[in-house]
Amino acid sequence: MLNSEYWQKRYLKDDASWDIGAPSTPLKDYIDQLENKDLRILIPGCGNSYEAEYLLEKGFKNVHLLDYSLLPLMNFKNRNPSFPDQQLHCEDFFSHQGSYDLILEQTFLCAIDPSLRTKYAEHIYALLAESGKLTGLLFDCDFDKKGPPFGGDKAEYTNYFRSLFHFQTFEKAYNSIAPRAGRELFIILKKRLLPSR
Repeated sequence: MLNSEYWQKRYLKDDASWDIGAPSTPLKDYIDQLENKDLRILIPGCGNSYEAEYLLEKGFKNVHLLDYSLLPLMNFKNRNPSFPDQQLHCEDFFSHQGSYDLILEQTFLCAIDPSLRTKYAEHIYALLAESGKLTGLLFDCDFDKKGPPFGGDKAEYTNYFRSLFHFQTFEKAYNSIAPRAGRELFIILKKRLLPSR
């Protein structure tokens, strides 16, 4: 069961192989070109959230972190004691409510059961404000083991997102960190305006 207890145990055992100890290069480069410091930003499945730390350094204040496990949120708070408690959310992503201009995807989709990927796309859509964007990295490979991380490919991901988002960028990341080179897709997906029912 990929519940909060499962992830808490992974952090307690220091079994967080996805944690690279710094913001990933593609997201760092993307953040560098953002001009609107008032963007409402959510990082779901944030882990130790070095991307959030980088956003704070760049002057973004309206950053929200969400994780199933309390421990990485506490780690982040210990490193950034002035960060507002109300912007730390220890809860199930699918229960979270809010409205965001930008959602950053970094090793979250690969951590949830693949059967939930359609639901993930729909909930991302619901959380984004009009013209909001989902930006980040998706693994473009399979993994030879059971359990997270779960792999995938561009064709599969396209099926989840195409009815809900305009694809502004959906391509191999050219600036991945070395261990992930050639195995990541960089995405910028803009929320579609769907006809009301």
